[in-house]
Amino acid sequence: MVAALLEKGWASFPTDTTTLDWVRVAAALAVERIQDPEEQRQWLQCQGTWFVGVDTLPNDTKGTIPGAAPLSGTAYEAACALYGVLPLHRAQVSVIYPGYPRARAGEGEGAFRYRLNRDAAHVDGLLAVGDARRRMLKERHAYILGLPLTDCSADASPLVVWEGSHRIMRAAFEGALGHLDQADWADIDLTEIYQAARREVFETCARIAVPAKPGEAYLVHRHTLHGVAPWPESATAPPEGRIIAYFRPEMRAGTDDWLRAP
Repeated sequence: MVAALLEKGWASFPTDTTTLDWVRVAAALAVERIQDPEEQRQWLQCQGTWFVGVDTLPNDTKGTIPGAAPLSGTAYEAACALYGVLPLHRAQVSVIYPGYPRARAGEGEGAFRYRLNRDAAHVDGLLAVGDARRRMLKERHAYILGLPLTDCSADASPLVVWEGSHRIMRAAFEGALGHLDQADWADIDLTEIYQAARREVFETCARIAVPAKPGEAYLVHRHTLHGVAPWPESATAPPEGRIIAYFRPEMRAGTDDWLRAP
């Protein structure tokens, strides 16, 4: 699986009993948090069709949640084997509901078309900064670990990845950042090279949908272009929606691991 992650930019993992045990507890906690009015005020976006849910799950740095053991399972162990045991943040609880996508507040026509037609494809950690929304590396994630919490049809707005895109994106970032001290990376405007690399990815890489059931998991390379597919009329999900818990721990501070590590 590690070889697949490094070669394709993503890897899926079959049902793991320890993962499933954790997911069963996490799902109930996630639904409670999603229904909290303050969480909804902050995170319910796209006219009620997407709950963003950053830092929503009440886990500790080992992934422990009330009523469950620390996070484990083959996917998480594979990530730790590659990047070490990094402190985990409170998991993102990303929920998609029927009708996604609708325009997000403040989203222009072009940005909405990109969400609809290109799945809002992005590389995590490159944030839109300032009124001009210039893309800069503000978060240096090690990997993306996805843990589905609800049982949905395969077409219910799955994660999508552009297979092999991590190599194109890494080369672009190397060209822009490789000659600089890592301490300066966060201040470099990457907008143009990022957009050019995305265009190359769309032209040359296969778009792959990655549906998964509770107990299964997937890892996505930190440089892989990825997004969320629209919700078609044929999709089915429980009333709680399509829920996935995501962990994106950050690389060790003060290193160039984000660019240099596998």
